Amino acid sequence: MELLLDTHIFLWFLNADKQLPQVIRDQIRDPQNNVYLSVVSLWEIIIKNRLGKLPLPYPPGVYIPQERERHQINSLTLDEACVDRLGKLPALHRGPFDRMLICQAFEMGFTLVTMDHAVLHYGVATLKF
Repeated sequence: MELLLDTHIFLWFLNADKQLPQVIRDQIRDPQNNVYLSVVSLWEIIIKNRLGKLPLPYPPGVYIPQERERHQINSLTLDEACVDRLGKLPALHRGPFDRMLICQAFEMGFTLVTMDHAVLHYGVATLKF
C-alpha cells in the first residue's frame, strides 16, 4: 500500500503520541507499505515552527529529513498535476495544506493517513481504524 501521511500523523508518530492508534503505527512500520511525507507537510511544519506554534529539537530543514530517513519514510514532491487538481477540488475543507495533501493522494493514487474527519468528505482513500 502507498501511504501519504498527514502532517499531524507524522508528528504524532515521531513523538509516540497516544492519540495515534496502534493500527496506524503498525501500518507505518509495515515493510510491505511505501510511506511518504509530502514537501507540503515540511512547508507546514516550517511555518508553524517559525510562528512558535511547533517547537522542534532542531531546525525543521534538518530535523524532518533526518527523522524521515530514520523511519524509512519517503519524500513526496509536489508536481503541476497535483496543484492543478486544487482548482477542481470542492471547498469542503479550509486548511490549505490538507487540501494539497488531498490533491496529492488523488493524483498519486495514495491512501491518505489522517485523523482529520473533514477529509473523508472528499472520498479520497484513507486508512480505516
